[in-house]
Amino acid sequence: MGERSEFHSGETAPNNGVYIEVGVKDHIMGIEDPQQVKLKKGDKFPDNRNDDRVWMNKRRIQPK
Repeated sequence: MGERSEFHSGETAPNNGVYIEVGVKDHIMGIEDPQQVKLKKGDKFPDNRNDDRVWMNKRRIQPK
């Protein structure tokens, strides 16, 4: 079973990295001016601007 890729505010980061706010129902179009945070493993995710948003690791979203 793979590692989770979506996280809610208050949960802890599984790995070091830059996490970006994404819309739960809007993975294709994205959202305008999403929050980005740099977290270390074990840091807590901050609050989202909207309750329908989650945090994802930026490297999973952006193409290589």
